[in-house]
Amino acid sequence: MTADLSIRMARLADLDAVEAIEWSVFDSDQLARASLRRYMSVPSAAMIVAQEGAEITGYALVGFRKGSKIGRLYSIAVDKARAGRGVGRALLEASESAATSRHCTSFALEVRADNPRAIALYEKNGYAMLGREDEWYEDGGAALRFEKKL
Repeated sequence: MTADLSIRMARLADLDAVEAIEWSVFDSDQLARASLRRYMSVPSAAMIVAQEGAEITGYALVGFRKGSKIGRLYSIAVDKARAGRGVGRALLEASESAATSRHCTSFALEVRADNPRAIALYEKNGYAMLGREDEWYEDGGAALRFEKKL
């Protein structure tokens, strides 16, 4: 991880950078700009960004349901040029902290079954695989469901 990495809540001024990361990292199921903007301000979500110097290098989107004790990692993406440097792990930890601060007792996510790097990150950080969902993504790709007790 780089020394100048900071993790913080997203601001509207980060929208262009978050959108660029979203569209460069994901080949399908990208969130529209309007959705990204909305998630930055609704109480049912936490949009977290990683910043290195003046540049946004990744983001995580966490969703919360009223009355539920389960936080959900909806999306996490790191600029491809920054992959493998701890940015994803830092965003995951911040996402878990956001869930804990809202009194969640577990944290759930889905990950593409063909994304070994992300799967390894989740397993290394204490997530247990609960199942598989075939044809989960727009392109027909399968997802693995993971959960971690907080």
